[in-house]
Amino acid sequence: MTIAATTSSRTLVHPAAKDIRLEAVLHALADPMRMRVVRDLAREEGAELSCSYFDLPVTKSTSTHHFRVLRESGVIRQIYRGTAKLSVLRRDTLDSLFPGLLDSVLAAAARDADGHEGRD
Repeated sequence: MTIAATTSSRTLVHPAAKDIRLEAVLHALADPMRMRVVRDLAREEGAELSCSYFDLPVTKSTSTHHFRVLRESGVIRQIYRGTAKLSVLRRDTLDSLFPGLLDSVLAAAARDADGHEGRD
């Protein structure tokens, strides 16, 4: 007897490490709102943060879209705990696949946020 797997609306799809593509990660990190989420997650290293933690100046549906792009690109992992959807940065995975990328992008984003343009 074969038992069909059922998919709940609370099941979130995450790419396996081998399926994470550089172009998808770069696309996800290219948006200022998504970069804000990644910076917050990096600052709270290892913490599982609820979507309500992030103060994004966008509608709820747009915020949901940004989190989906981050999750489907492999930048974050999301899990449900009760009614809360929690997000965590997949730093170890990204660092092993693309050494130095996340640190470089976070450093550049911090410079931009601090008002430095990086000009000589």
